[in-house]
Amino acid sequence: MSPTRAELLLVAELAAEAERYDDVISQIKTIVAQWDARITSDERNLLSIAYKNKTNTLRNSWRIVDTLEKMQASRTAPGTTTRQLTLIRQQRKKIERELANVCKDIVKLLEKQLLPAARQGEERVFYSKMKGDYYRYLAEFAHEVEREWYADESLNAYKHAYRHAMSTLESVHPTRLGLALNFAVFYHDVRKSPERACHLAKSAFDDAVMSLDSESSNVAMAQTIRDSLQILQLLRDDLVLWSKEIQ
Repeated sequence: MSPTRAELLLVAELAAEAERYDDVISQIKTIVAQWDARITSDERNLLSIAYKNKTNTLRNSWRIVDTLEKMQASRTAPGTTTRQLTLIRQQRKKIERELANVCKDIVKLLEKQLLPAARQGEERVFYSKMKGDYYRYLAEFAHEVEREWYADESLNAYKHAYRHAMSTLESVHPTRLGLALNFAVFYHDVRKSPERACHLAKSAFDDAVMSLDSESSNVAMAQTIRDSLQILQLLRDDLVLWSKEIQ
């Protein structure tokens, strides 16, 4: 007897609690394959959390090994390669392959199934932002031509998401603010443009604060405001750091 959709969701929730993120992804993919690519917000959030945790672990591992490789290379005579440096490079490349596989897996799911079935508004913005995020992660460690291609794909996804967010979501909406934050990080980290990052982050921050002022008496906005405050704080912190870089 095949499990029901509710049972698959329950197993995915249990797997998330146990930090078994491959199992979470497997359960949600089964739901998409057997029922509908238009998954619920609970299913979508589980999928997002699972991929985020998998990639965050690998990205942190890559940064550590990449730093160690640079330190070892600085101690090695120019034009030579020690056995230790070779082993470190092999480990970095292994992590890169694992990270690329995870990123390409979610991008494929987004492009082939989730985005084509997405509703207009918050759902489409959410998935387009995810697409931009994972292409950005690929661009972070790719080399030369591949890096430019991933960066362009990330930029296109973020632009599509941001245009759609501005026409369908309130400026204080958490998904729109989260998109603005990650899009600004793209300009800073991938395009190496703190000026454009600051411009985008400040615009999103100012629009949201203006909206908060005008909606402060609206009780229905209370939950949205609470969800948005943490992202606004992150935007402000990044603005302070990036402004110092420019100065």
